Amino acid sequence: MKLHQLRYLAAVVQNGLNITTAARKLHTSQPGVSKQLKLLEDELGFPLFERDGRSLTSVTAAGQQVVDRALRILEEVQNIRRLSSDLKDDRSGSLAIGTTHTQARYVLPPIVQRFRAGYADVDLHLHQGTTEQIAELAKLDRIDFAIATGGAELFPGLVLLPCYRWQRRVVVPRNHPLARERTLTLEALARHPIVTYTFSFSGRSSLPALFESAGLKLRVALTASDADVIKTYVRLGLGVGILASMALHPDEDADLAVLDAEHLFAPHVTWIGFRRGRLLRGYMYEFMKLFAPHLSRRLVDQAIRAGSGAELERLFEGIELPQL
Repeated sequence: MKLHQLRYLAAVVQNGLNITTAARKLHTSQPGVSKQLKLLEDELGFPLFERDGRSLTSVTAAGQQVVDRALRILEEVQNIRRLSSDLKDDRSGSLAIGTTHTQARYVLPPIVQRFRAGYADVDLHLHQGTTEQIAELAKLDRIDFAIATGGAELFPGLVLLPCYRWQRRVVVPRNHPLARERTLTLEALARHPIVTYTFSFSGRSSLPALFESAGLKLRVALTASDADVIKTYVRLGLGVGILASMALHPDEDADLAVLDAEHLFAPHVTWIGFRRGRLLRGYMYEFMKLFAPHLSRRLVDQAIRAGSGAELERLFEGIELPQL
């Protein structure tokens, strides 16, 4: 059994059992990958995949156990490389972050600026997407950190650390009828079409659920993953915008009326997550502390050891999260 065989096995599984795609990602040939997988199966004495002709259709039960162990082995190999790099030079390397447009556009710029000032030799890569897309990147081990809000069930292999709280805000053109409302209500919102963030595909989204529980119908004019797009269509009169508080700028959005909605919507918590068992390099700890000052190296290490969700919650019980 060779390390590159385990790497080929992991790549094939992570690319939907498509050997051609896996070979392309590995910068090798499709026949070469097929041959190594067959050699691995011959050595193990059982098939790793169900096949239909030359196509792989599924991973066998025994094969899944091998895949799970292979992924852990490959993670440890990567940890050894990180340890070597850390001991030789902790001020260079790379950091890949998967996050939403709102985080990348409105929250991360000053953090990235300060991080780059201290770690100019660290290559930083930002991947923007929905929570589901970020989860897929994490599953494929394409990112070091995931930054998102909610959707914890999509990230079962990650340690998720709470960073800050934020509220939804309602935005309308200044001549809109809602701008004259003294106290905003769900009933008033339900009378207008809504422009807001793309709803989750994997579970019940909180906004439709809120209207449903109040016996009201949520009229959706448009959903988008980009806060700037939401504001653009609000300006065009397409509907009432509901978006994150940090996506609003007093100067850039001076033409919009921003309505308080804290009494209508529960606060959200944004978290940063990384794969459990991953060796974190010094500059990774520093990035987390810049993003959320309460995430000291000691607290992060305690969170890694905490294990279950309940233990992790207890660890953060006495910490007042910042509100953006």
